[in-house]
Amino acid sequence: MNPTLLIIACILLPFAGSVLALLGGKSLRFQQAVGILAFSLALAASCALLKFTATGEIATVVVGGWKAPYGITLAADILSAMMLVVCNLVALGVAIYSLKGLSVERQTTFFWPLLLILMFGVSGSFVTTDLFNLFVWFEVMLLSSFVLMSSRAGKSQSAGAIKYVVLNLIASTFFLCGAGLLYGKVGTLNMADLAVKLGENDSMLVQSSAAMLFIAYAIKSAVFPFFFWLPASYHTAPIPVSALFAGLLTKVGVYAFMRTGTLFVFTGDSNMERILMVAAILTMVTGVLGAASQFAMRKVLSFHIISQVGYMMLGLALNSTLAIAGAIFYIFHHIIVKSNLFLITGAVEHSIGTSDLSKTGGLYKKLPWLAMLFLIPALSLAGIPPLSGFWAKFVVLKASLDSGEWIAAVAVLAVGLLTLFSMTKIWNEVFWKKVPEGEERELKKIPATMLAPIVALAICTVVIGLFGNDLFKLSEQASEQLLNPQPYIEAVLNPNS
Repeated sequence: MNPTLLIIACILLPFAGSVLALLGGKSLRFQQAVGILAFSLALAASCALLKFTATGEIATVVVGGWKAPYGITLAADILSAMMLVVCNLVALGVAIYSLKGLSVERQTTFFWPLLLILMFGVSGSFVTTDLFNLFVWFEVMLLSSFVLMSSRAGKSQSAGAIKYVVLNLIASTFFLCGAGLLYGKVGTLNMADLAVKLGENDSMLVQSSAAMLFIAYAIKSAVFPFFFWLPASYHTAPIPVSALFAGLLTKVGVYAFMRTGTLFVFTGDSNMERILMVAAILTMVTGVLGAASQFAMRKVLSFHIISQVGYMMLGLALNSTLAIAGAIFYIFHHIIVKSNLFLITGAVEHSIGTSDLSKTGGLYKKLPWLAMLFLIPALSLAGIPPLSGFWAKFVVLKASLDSGEWIAAVAVLAVGLLTLFSMTKIWNEVFWKKVPEGEERELKKIPATMLAPIVALAICTVVIGLFGNDLFKLSEQASEQLLNPQPYIEAVLNPNS
């Protein structure tokens, strides 16, 4: 298929699905069918787009016939296509899980249109080539995610949603100010054009704008010291919503770091790289310590989102082909694993009515298959071989050692051990220990539509671990494209050449 049509399909399929779901009115079955069909087609289109970009080609779409930098150009390279594939995969899994894993009351409160609009914003973020349009896509995600989080909310959920939206609105303000300063200095917001024009000027020209963009991205990615909104909000949302947020939203912020950073903002400036390095290490350490101190599955997993973002940021800070390839591989692995851990948490809650570790226990004897399904993503998150997380951590560790960053290497190992401690704590409390007195509950059967995505994502984790060479080669190619952006710049500015 024409790569231009594939880019358009990846964006418009979720949007069209959202419109159709709204037109479906009160027919929940129709909304469910439209949502699953839209996500399935979007996944197929993104896989085809990845197959095209894996050859080294960059797909572009010139919207309205006006070439960059005056018009809007959409572009997809290997990184964009990889992000589209894994995000659509998880979105499809969450959609199937939601059929029985979310109450009918919540599903009929515009859940399906909002879920599709959220993916519309996520997909647009990966293919835009303009800073202002990236801001717009961020706002599409923010609005839909806020409504998803606050819909039919109780007191704690409303408080979490307010914290989430306020902090993200602050991030949006910094983003808009940084973009405005850049436009005032350079006269363009097209990222490829910015790379060309800033390459011809003193790097001092971008520093004030870079500082504001750094804060905006750091808030959206939950990077130290701007991570505090995430553990205060993610655990309050319904499980399917939390799973999608945990897998996707912070990774869009990391993607923005990578895309704009390698083009014109962060890398190449030794001071900025050092700031990124320190922020990455502190993000890893504070996130894992926060997780180790919690005693509820949702809160433990929410803090681990923060610590794992630190690994991705470390890859960018090291600024080598191997390091950035490791970061990309890490993103792909983490989106699958983290989303699956939240889905398993939902299965535990569905079965026994709680995920509070002080009230759980004994599930290994009653649900041994669920215990094994938990072990796969849990051990992968901790970096135990031969699962996907081991290779992701190994590459980042090797890149740290190759660069002589011993403190970073020690942090990688120490955080991995503490992650294993947290995952072991959940295993012991939920599956291995005896049921606490007075907490005996009759098990509720877990529907097949909830189990199917959990099994599928667990299989993906094992396959990536055992046969991840092709994925790592793609990550290396994506890293080389980021560090040598001239073909991307040329494709955006001269799409027909």
